[in-house]
Amino acid sequence: MSKPCAHVKEIRDVKPSGSGCEECLKMGDTWVHLRECLICGHVGCCDSSKNKHATKHFHQTRHPIMRSFEPGENWRWCYVDEIALD
Repeated sequence: MSKPCAHVKEIRDVKPSGSGCEECLKMGDTWVHLRECLICGHVGCCDSSKNKHATKHFHQTRHPIMRSFEPGENWRWCYVDEIALD
């Protein structure tokens, strides 16, 4: 059995940084899906988007856990452990 993700203790009650990808909006670009950092609230585009700002945010900040910011989706992901979280 795999060990549980220890990073869940870092999750905070965050406010989304916006209603779209922060960086894409500044660039006038588009995205496919959105992700929200559960440490600081940064909203960035997913890895299916050409700019991959959510993953870039992780590499810049080391904030380990994000969630889908898509309506009706309720999943989270730990970048460090590379696992989906319940």
